[in-house]
Amino acid sequence: MTLLVISPDYASHIYPMATLATAWRDAGERVVVATGPATDAIVRRFGFEREHLQLGRGSNPGVIRAEDQPRGEDESLRGFFEATRRGAVETLTVQAAARGDDLLWDPLTVAREVQRVVDHVRPDQIIVDHLAFSARLALSAAGVPHGDVVLGHPSALTVGNEVYGHPPAWPRCMQPDAAALADLHRLCEQVRDTFTAQWNQALAALNPAAPASADAFAETGDVLLFNYPDELHPPERTALLGRHAFLGSAVRTEEPDAEVEAWLAASDVPVAYVSLGSFLSVRSDLLARIAEALRRLDVRVAFACGSTPAHELGPVPESWLVREVLPQVTLLDHAVLAVSHGGNNSITESLTAGVPLLLLPLSTDQFAGAAALEEAGFGEALDPNTATPEELAAAASRLLSLEPDARARLTALADRLTATPGAQRARAAMLAPDGPPNTKQGGAR
Repeated sequence: MTLLVISPDYASHIYPMATLATAWRDAGERVVVATGPATDAIVRRFGFEREHLQLGRGSNPGVIRAEDQPRGEDESLRGFFEATRRGAVETLTVQAAARGDDLLWDPLTVAREVQRVVDHVRPDQIIVDHLAFSARLALSAAGVPHGDVVLGHPSALTVGNEVYGHPPAWPRCMQPDAAALADLHRLCEQVRDTFTAQWNQALAALNPAAPASADAFAETGDVLLFNYPDELHPPERTALLGRHAFLGSAVRTEEPDAEVEAWLAASDVPVAYVSLGSFLSVRSDLLARIAEALRRLDVRVAFACGSTPAHELGPVPESWLVREVLPQVTLLDHAVLAVSHGGNNSITESLTAGVPLLLLPLSTDQFAGAAALEEAGFGEALDPNTATPEELAAAASRLLSLEPDARARLTALADRLTATPGAQRARAAMLAPDGPPNTKQGGAR
């Protein structure tokens, strides 16, 4: 059997997608990843083949910098980063305005390239990153069966009367102005309608017989695979989903890191892990406030500073480990607290390790993800633009002393996520009798 994985050329997408594919690899099957060149080394480290497929202008092998992006994408990134400093609604507004170019990039060219890859690889099964809209459009238009992997919070796929880009829930610390939210909702509706018209135009060009979509953001593959624990998803929302499986998490196995292992062995003082992911580490002001807060606590800190120079964090205690990039999974296995922007990888990997989260949501689905963690009692969110070092330190202290019931529930969840890893759940869902048909038997070629 051959599995084809289709993913944007971003480390934050490749890592979980490739991790899911390890279930096929470990079963002795062939895995081919179709993506761009920036993440080639990651694909090779998993032992997979790579087929070239460019799904967008940008790329990110681990830490993104605007100056490394193509013309146009660099300006878009700088605009996004600046918007995060102004506030949540401002950020979501900027992201909504850029949505068509970001998510449905050159769909007809991508469609031809996807067809070329499918014809060349001849896969038995295909899993596609949900945000690879151009690729999913191509597969749907050609009638090629595939699994649709939602890597973000499940609200990345709209259901019911939800509108893409308008968070269905907010953490307690962030209650935006009602008028501003209404404006955002109207903008997101306009973007949805424009995006859907673009989707339908490309769909008609690819397959004139295909029925038009009413909402392209609600379009899915043959089976939905959510990289998220079902225990944190509202049952009333689950009831609105099509054929689906909750994978829990996609926690990868990391290569040994001698410096990290030595640092972990050097002391038994509790470890706090800090990362704002591969994009938002540009927020040096926020990272500096986090560092100031954690200097007040009796913890050793493993600090992934990303694109922020270490000297901008302020005085760094000798006991801390500060690097541009750190092995997140390894460190979470030893941590008692994680401080994060609330990206889905950070949330699901922390939950799998049984680590509570201090969340500072900045964009997209991070607001809904933070709200879900608070509702479960596994985390606390603060406004990243207004939280003081004192407030950050107080929240971290509360999470370090998580109340017994929440601690027991978090441990139980971690045990369940560890017992049946997401990769196993993904393969089982794809091979189930009601899963997508074999592409060589049930789909157009």
